[in-house]
Amino acid sequence: MNEKHSIVEIWVYLSGSPLFALFITLAAYQLGLNIYKYAKQNPLANPVAIAIILVASTIQLIEMPYSTYFEGAQFIHFLLGSATVSLAIPIYRGLASLKGRSIPLIFSLATGILVSIVSAVGIASLFGADSNITGALYPKSVTAPIAMGIAERIGVSPTLTAIFAVSTGVLGAILAPFVLNVLGMKAWWQRGFAIGIAAHGIGTSRAFSIHPEAGTYASLAMGMNGVISAVAIPVIYHLFN
Repeated sequence: MNEKHSIVEIWVYLSGSPLFALFITLAAYQLGLNIYKYAKQNPLANPVAIAIILVASTIQLIEMPYSTYFEGAQFIHFLLGSATVSLAIPIYRGLASLKGRSIPLIFSLATGILVSIVSAVGIASLFGADSNITGALYPKSVTAPIAMGIAERIGVSPTLTAIFAVSTGVLGAILAPFVLNVLGMKAWWQRGFAIGIAAHGIGTSRAFSIHPEAGTYASLAMGMNGVISAVAIPVIYHLFN
């Protein structure tokens, strides 16, 4: 009886510990990564999507408050700042490859940013979403750290923006190969750049797992998208709100 009581006390302690939340996060992603590799990198077995489902299910099952979970997850959240700064690396490495392709790539980038905003905000408005939701959709195709910073600048919820950004990245990484195949897009640099614009970091990770050239152009697109969107989206938002 005492042993059972001790196990219960240990479990209560662990379920309320921030470090346990960190363990859940890392373990869920590692499991998702293993499943992705076992599935031979099938886009439907996206490791981030699997990790999100596992984490959400686990903290719901053990009734862990989100505030407690985030106390542990904030260690990973802190690294988003470093990830933002590191975007300078793929931009620098990819600049040389822009020779002869700069005009179509810049045009594609500008078009991708505008289509992302117009389509998402337009559909949400059509279904009667309020300004908090539509505002959070503006930077949904920007990598999460920058998207959250943009959200703060335009006065909408960074948390909601992060949810939309991650969801966009996951769906983009899963659906992009099928969409690009239907469109007949075969050149790796074209496929990678398109994925980087639409699905930022999660899509870029997927692109690197398929082909190095696709990954290089995806990271270049993701970085350029982040830099331009950080300046342009607040301007666009205040023009229409």
